[in-house]
Amino acid sequence: MDIIISNSTGEPIYTQITNQIKNMIMNGELKEGDALPSMRNLAAQLRISVITTKRAYEDLERDGFIESYTGKGSFVKAQNTELLREENLRQIESMLISATEKAKKSNISLEELKEMLELIYEE
Repeated sequence: MDIIISNSTGEPIYTQITNQIKNMIMNGELKEGDALPSMRNLAAQLRISVITTKRAYEDLERDGFIESYTGKGSFVKAQNTELLREENLRQIESMLISATEKAKKSNISLEELKEMLELIYEE
């Protein structure tokens, strides 16, 4: 499992880990029942604190992406399709907000933006 940590994003490390693992699950790289590295192993691999990996795993469990068992580890949970859809919608909304802000700064009209989106969507 390749997780890349960036110190230049301003995003907390545990959030970066959480988001990357969520994306791996949503993209099918990690499937139901797949084991995640132990918190200690992941912390050692990334050269970060175990507390940071613990926070990321707790967030993933809270959001329904993994389940953890004492003494056994953490595993990808069977995904609720509605949960995945909602997560995808949240990510798309975030990207569209960024695109809209950039369009406004570049004096691109709503009609031009809609036209671009329709062309991209139809490809």
